[in-house]
Amino acid sequence: MIDVYLFSGFLGSGKTSLLLNAIQEVKKQGKQPAVLMNEFGSLGFDSDQVGQEGEIPLKELLNGCICCTGSEKTEAQLQGLLEDYDHIDVIFIETSGAAHPVEALDAVYSPLFADQLRIQGIITVADVKRWIERDSLSPRIRSLFIEQIRHASLILANKADLVTESELASATVELSQLNSTAQIIQTVNAKIPFAFIEKTLNACQFKKNTEIVSGKGVPLSSKLITFDEPVDQADFEDWVKSLPETVYRMKGYVPIKGSGHPYLFQYAYGLVHWLPEYVKVPPRVVVIGEGVQQIEYHPRYS
Repeated sequence: MIDVYLFSGFLGSGKTSLLLNAIQEVKKQGKQPAVLMNEFGSLGFDSDQVGQEGEIPLKELLNGCICCTGSEKTEAQLQGLLEDYDHIDVIFIETSGAAHPVEALDAVYSPLFADQLRIQGIITVADVKRWIERDSLSPRIRSLFIEQIRHASLILANKADLVTESELASATVELSQLNSTAQIIQTVNAKIPFAFIEKTLNACQFKKNTEIVSGKGVPLSSKLITFDEPVDQADFEDWVKSLPETVYRMKGYVPIKGSGHPYLFQYAYGLVHWLPEYVKVPPRVVVIGEGVQQIEYHPRYS
């Protein structure tokens, strides 16, 4: 039986950081991990990061949710992982920030895999700063955020370094009131020993909860922005700061003046992060949020 861990959490909460940490630790244990990722949009930026980890069996679902409506595609990707690779010890499934975590398990519970896959549980990464200011979210988005917490087997109260001790304590209490059975761990950059995750989830019996609020239909969309020429980094950040609060996530590759290759750019909840890239990649960014179709990159910032 192959252990399956499902990583859930809202857009920009730190799921991919958790995934990359888990991959490294599992490899140190001498085990072979595999990954199934769901990207919100048509471009696999997060899966690009996983691909840099070396020989990691990887399948991805683009432009949609892993949920009941897409379970056939999910089953096909899982079957591809099991057939294409001779030896897999652990499968990590990272859902889109717009996906309900329990819906994502439909395909894993398929009779096709009944004697091959063993669900260990749902790890939800909760951005505590976003949680504190959750009232600024639309009702349907806030409901999905809450559902991701309610159905977790283990909760990471992530980005603990971005709030005060008092705010962190209050957020932890509120999260525990929503889910009294899941252990809550305060983290920075979603760093947590994978051995601790294994021990914690082995100690609890995971059950499929069929009473769920579907993540389908939440008012999220994505917009692709491409670049014809390099931009000034400071001016680009000024443009990002001018965007409405309904932009929850941005990720992609931005061509910066004076650099031979685009920079990996990530934005979540007001925070910007840059990393240099040393290979040629298409210069483009995906914007995720509510009403993002009207957003344009203005030439005056280039």
